[in-house]
Amino acid sequence: MTHTCSAHGTARSDGAAAPVLKFGVEEEFLLVDPATRTTSPRAHLVVPHAARTLGARAQHEFLATQVEACTRPVTSAAGLLAELVAARRAMGAAAEYAGCRLVATGTPVLPSRHPLSVTPTDRYQRVALHVNRAADQRGGEICGCHVHLGDLDRTEALAISAHLRPWLPVLQALSVNSPFCEGRDNGAASARAGRYLAWPTCGPAPALDPDGYERTVERLLARRVILDRRMLYWYARPSEHLPTLEVRIADTNADVTTPLLLAVLLRALARTFLSAHRHGEPPPRMPGAVLREAHRQAALGGLTGTGTHPSTGCRLPMPVLVGDLLDLATPALAGSGDLELARPLVHARLTAGTGADRQRAVFARRRALTDVVDDLAQRTADPGTVAAPPVATGTGRPGSKAVIV
Repeated sequence: MTHTCSAHGTARSDGAAAPVLKFGVEEEFLLVDPATRTTSPRAHLVVPHAARTLGARAQHEFLATQVEACTRPVTSAAGLLAELVAARRAMGAAAEYAGCRLVATGTPVLPSRHPLSVTPTDRYQRVALHVNRAADQRGGEICGCHVHLGDLDRTEALAISAHLRPWLPVLQALSVNSPFCEGRDNGAASARAGRYLAWPTCGPAPALDPDGYERTVERLLARRVILDRRMLYWYARPSEHLPTLEVRIADTNADVTTPLLLAVLLRALARTFLSAHRHGEPPPRMPGAVLREAHRQAALGGLTGTGTHPSTGCRLPMPVLVGDLLDLATPALAGSGDLELARPLVHARLTAGTGADRQRAVFARRRALTDVVDDLAQRTADPGTVAAPPVATGTGRPGSKAVIV
């Protein structure tokens, strides 16, 4: 796509010069009562049952009304889709066993019972005391989708993060899915994004080298802004226990193709930016205030709003920025065999809308928020019914035979 205010400027190196990275996804879900459709604190029943299938990839979250399912690291989009579907089905079956339903959305649709129940572990109890009111704020049950990219050393992860940070609002806009927050629509496509800001360190990651990263983390610990390194809630952060960069800007989405698209685009951008780093190309500079406003606008309007171009600083319609992001990622997408997957999925988001658009459309039919919860639960628990575009398998070269997983 070409237009007067757009130029990639940096990171134009061929993504094929860097290796194709592995990737994996962590998805957080709400548990809801099937009769009332309000959140239900039954994670203590759901996680052990899901662990029979998923093992340690079925996990507790901060609140007892939430669970998390993790995929294994894989090398192909087909493999990732299979992992996502299997994890959702296992967690959904465990929820049904526990007498509740699994729901993929960024915030609870209906009003929850407060005070919210914190998962009874020593660390979560200490975190709850540390964050104080954020632990029981309205809409405190925030559920995100986190993508891990690897294998990377600390230097590589931080370099990719520095190049990636001004593009993250565009990816955030693609994955907004929380227009309703405890019975209210306050006009934002992602209420989760606003609720998340109540937590310490939440926001865009600073551009740091490894020494700067260590100094920053040690300073945050010394000042007790965070209790431990796991409380570093930047939108992109090097994992402390895996050789990955973890990206944390997306709402959990009921449509399983949304985390798939997010992961595929992020991997392609990471490969592009790793190549740029190795060629000595500096990351684009975007002032912190401008970047925070870009994220605010992405959360507010999703794909219907405007954003800031990383290279030019121009304000542009979000669909234009999505097109530029796809152009930038295209060489790496082609190299990994994901271009024929990414293009139709991007087109589907631009034409059919986001998860937030779907929730509002469901509500508009009969003005019933219970219908929204039912629609989310149905699509979350049976992801195999989602009509997914073909996912390339085999060599990963463009034009190779594709199958539907």
